[in-house]
Amino acid sequence: MEKYDNLEVLNINHSGFKTRLSVKFKTRKPFKPVDHGLVKSFIPGTVVEVLVKKGQSVSIGQELLVLDAMKMKNRILSIRSGTVKEISVKAGERIPKGTVLMILE
Repeated sequence: MEKYDNLEVLNINHSGFKTRLSVKFKTRKPFKPVDHGLVKSFIPGTVVEVLVKKGQSVSIGQELLVLDAMKMKNRILSIRSGTVKEISVKAGERIPKGTVLMILE
């Protein structure tokens, strides 16, 4: 068996395996679980109307805001129940994809 000097330990389910790790693997973005409290834009567009206020209670499926994208008015719905902690956008604001629109707690 050949001897390798550049072996590193890869942890899979609390078991260590000696292997060679690629540069791409070493520099990958670490996994972050989805935070359902962050409401993000799924497409770039313009905020037409914010339908809730800070401190307001919301339920699953309730409309939070209207986003105009590609000549369509998209109604952004809440995917969880909670309270509006922060609203990061206002009507008329142009936003890119992935922008945090509001935070629910």
